Amino acid sequence: MNKTFVAKKEDIKRSWYLVDAKDKILGRLAAKIATILRGKHKAIFTPYLDTGDGVIVINAAKIRITGRKLKQKVYRRYSGYPGGLREVNLETMLKNKPTKVIELAVTRMLPSGPLGRDLVKKLKIYADDKHHHQAQNPVILEV
Repeated sequence: MNKTFVAKKEDIKRSWYLVDAKDKILGRLAAKIATILRGKHKAIFTPYLDTGDGVIVINAAKIRITGRKLKQKVYRRYSGYPGGLREVNLETMLKNKPTKVIELAVTRMLPSGPLGRDLVKKLKIYADDKHHHQAQNPVILEV
Protein backbone atom coordinates (compact mmCIF):
# COMPACT_ATOMS: atom_id res chain seq x y z
CA MET A 1 0.00 0.00 0.00
CA ASN A 2 1.40 3.41 -1.01
CA LYS A 3 1.46 6.26 1.44
CA THR A 4 0.45 9.80 0.57
CA PHE A 5 3.46 12.07 0.04
CA VAL A 6 3.64 15.09 2.35
CA ALA A 7 6.31 17.72 1.73
CA LYS A 8 8.70 18.58 4.54
CA LYS A 9 10.78 21.74 4.99
CA GLU A 10 13.90 20.03 3.62
CA ASP A 11 12.03 18.85 0.47
CA ILE A 12 11.12 22.40 -0.58
CA LYS A 13 13.55 23.95 -3.06
CA ARG A 14 12.82 27.56 -3.90
CA SER A 15 13.62 29.35 -7.14
CA TRP A 16 12.73 32.77 -8.54
CA TYR A 17 10.91 33.67 -11.75
CA LEU A 18 10.98 36.92 -13.72
CA VAL A 19 7.73 37.91 -15.43
CA ASP A 20 7.48 40.74 -17.96
CA ALA A 21 3.94 42.16 -17.66
CA LYS A 22 4.17 44.28 -20.82
CA ASP A 23 1.05 43.73 -22.98
CA LYS A 24 -0.17 40.86 -20.76
CA ILE A 25 -3.82 40.64 -19.69
CA LEU A 26 -4.17 41.42 -15.98
CA GLY A 27 -6.31 38.48 -14.83
CA ARG A 28 -4.47 35.80 -16.77
CA LEU A 29 -1.13 37.11 -15.55
CA ALA A 30 -2.33 37.26 -11.93
CA ALA A 31 -3.66 33.69 -12.09
CA LYS A 32 -0.31 32.37 -13.36
CA ILE A 33 1.63 34.31 -10.70
CA ALA A 34 -0.70 33.05 -7.94
CA THR A 35 -0.16 29.45 -9.11
CA ILE A 36 3.62 29.82 -8.90
CA LEU A 37 3.54 31.58 -5.50
CA ARG A 38 1.32 28.82 -4.13
CA GLY A 39 3.50 26.03 -5.55
CA LYS A 40 0.77 24.28 -7.53
CA HIS A 41 3.13 23.86 -10.48
CA LYS A 42 5.26 21.45 -8.44
CA ALA A 43 4.72 17.75 -7.82
CA ILE A 44 5.34 18.26 -4.07
CA PHE A 45 2.42 20.68 -3.63
CA THR A 46 0.91 20.46 -0.15
CA PRO A 47 -2.17 22.62 0.53
CA TYR A 48 -1.22 23.78 4.03
CA LEU A 49 2.49 24.46 3.33
CA ASP A 50 4.30 27.19 1.41
CA THR A 51 5.91 25.12 -1.37
CA GLY A 52 5.91 27.94 -3.93
CA ASP A 53 8.59 30.02 -5.60
CA GLY A 54 9.29 33.75 -5.70
CA VAL A 55 8.08 35.96 -8.56
CA ILE A 56 9.51 39.27 -9.79
CA VAL A 57 7.17 41.28 -12.03
CA ILE A 58 8.54 44.07 -14.22
CA ASN A 59 6.74 46.60 -16.49
CA ALA A 60 3.63 46.61 -14.29
CA ALA A 61 2.60 49.98 -15.72
CA LYS A 62 2.30 48.50 -19.24
CA ILE A 63 -0.29 45.84 -18.38
CA ARG A 64 -3.22 45.28 -20.77
CA ILE A 65 -6.83 45.67 -19.69
CA THR A 66 -9.68 44.30 -21.81
CA GLY A 67 -13.23 45.54 -22.20
CA ARG A 68 -14.46 48.65 -20.40
CA LYS A 69 -12.76 47.81 -17.11
CA LEU A 70 -10.58 50.94 -17.14
CA LYS A 71 -13.66 53.06 -16.41
CA GLN A 72 -15.96 50.50 -14.75
CA LYS A 73 -13.73 48.53 -12.36
CA VAL A 74 -13.66 50.19 -8.95
CA TYR A 75 -11.34 49.50 -6.02
CA ARG A 76 -12.94 50.21 -2.64
CA ARG A 77 -11.41 50.57 0.79
CA TYR A 78 -13.04 51.60 4.03
CA SER A 79 -11.31 53.43 6.87
CA GLY A 80 -13.80 52.32 9.52
CA TYR A 81 -15.04 55.85 10.15
CA PRO A 82 -18.42 57.23 9.06
CA GLY A 83 -18.12 58.47 5.47
CA GLY A 84 -14.76 56.69 5.20
CA LEU A 85 -15.48 54.73 2.01
CA ARG A 86 -12.89 55.52 -0.67
CA GLU A 87 -13.38 54.50 -4.30
CA VAL A 88 -10.81 54.64 -7.09
CA ASN A 89 -11.35 53.34 -10.63
CA LEU A 90 -8.79 51.20 -12.43
CA GLU A 91 -7.67 53.97 -14.79
CA THR A 92 -6.70 56.24 -11.89
CA MET A 93 -5.06 53.38 -10.00
CA LEU A 94 -2.92 52.44 -13.03
CA LYS A 95 -1.81 56.04 -13.39
CA ASN A 96 -0.96 56.60 -9.71
CA LYS A 97 0.03 53.15 -8.38
CA PRO A 98 0.54 50.65 -11.22
CA THR A 99 2.17 48.06 -8.95
CA LYS A 100 -0.82 48.02 -6.60
CA VAL A 101 -3.13 46.79 -9.39
CA ILE A 102 -1.16 43.56 -9.89
CA GLU A 103 -0.56 43.18 -6.16
CA LEU A 104 -4.29 43.33 -5.39
CA ALA A 105 -5.19 40.97 -8.24
CA VAL A 106 -2.69 38.33 -7.09
CA THR A 107 -3.35 38.75 -3.35
CA ARG A 108 -7.07 38.22 -3.84
CA MET A 109 -6.35 34.92 -5.65
CA LEU A 110 -4.34 33.58 -2.72
CA PRO A 111 -5.75 32.14 0.51
CA SER A 112 -6.53 34.61 3.27
CA GLY A 113 -4.81 34.02 6.60
CA PRO A 114 -1.23 33.38 7.69
CA LEU A 115 -0.32 31.19 4.68
CA GLY A 116 -1.54 33.80 2.18
CA ARG A 117 0.34 36.58 3.96
CA ASP A 118 3.56 34.56 3.76
CA LEU A 119 3.02 33.86 0.05
CA VAL A 120 2.61 37.56 -0.82
CA LYS A 121 6.03 38.33 0.69
CA LYS A 122 7.64 36.42 -2.21
CA LEU A 123 6.04 38.71 -4.80
CA LYS A 124 8.10 41.71 -5.95
CA ILE A 125 6.50 44.14 -8.42
CA TYR A 126 8.14 47.02 -10.32
CA ALA A 127 6.48 49.60 -12.59
CA ASP A 128 9.39 49.76 -15.06
CA ASP A 129 11.89 47.20 -16.38
CA LYS A 130 14.49 47.65 -13.60
CA HIS A 131 14.72 45.41 -10.55
CA HIS A 132 17.43 44.73 -7.99
CA HIS A 133 17.03 40.96 -7.59
CA GLN A 134 19.87 39.77 -9.85
CA ALA A 135 21.33 37.81 -6.92
CA GLN A 136 18.30 35.48 -6.99
CA ASN A 137 19.15 34.43 -10.57
CA PRO A 138 15.52 34.62 -11.74
CA VAL A 139 14.40 32.38 -14.58
CA ILE A 140 12.43 34.23 -17.28
CA LEU A 141 8.87 32.93 -17.32
CA GLU A 142 6.67 33.21 -20.40
CA VAL A 143 3.03 33.72 -19.44
